[in-house]
Amino acid sequence: MRTLIVEDDNSSRLLLERMLSVYGKPLSVSSGIEAVEVFEMSINQGIYFDLICLDIMMPKMDGQEALQKIREIEHNVGIPASAAVKVVMTTALADVPNVMKAIRNKCNGYLIKPIDRRMLVEKLKSLDLIE
Repeated sequence: MRTLIVEDDNSSRLLLERMLSVYGKPLSVSSGIEAVEVFEMSINQGIYFDLICLDIMMPKMDGQEALQKIREIEHNVGIPASAAVKVVMTTALADVPNVMKAIRNKCNGYLIKPIDRRMLVEKLKSLDLIE
């Protein structure tokens, strides 16, 4: 599974890397800006991610804005919604407005930090990324 982890907190990023490394070697970046750049570059090279774990709260470009830009890139290159990358938002905030905004921006789910391995595996299964 090709995974991009977008997390500005080093310990959270390392935890996700460890949990997801069972399914392939994840690529990690520490900002929304980097995420959009890496995503666009990979699409231009014909490399497609299966999953993006995207932190909502980050400086300069938050996860909500990064998600919008990722979906715009997919739209602009003609990737249909059925083939779009699965995006799971990660957040320390369990507030309804942030979650609803992420859903409107076409995320595929969210996980509350600290990320629990069991919940992550359940989310991956529900998205048909693992069995």
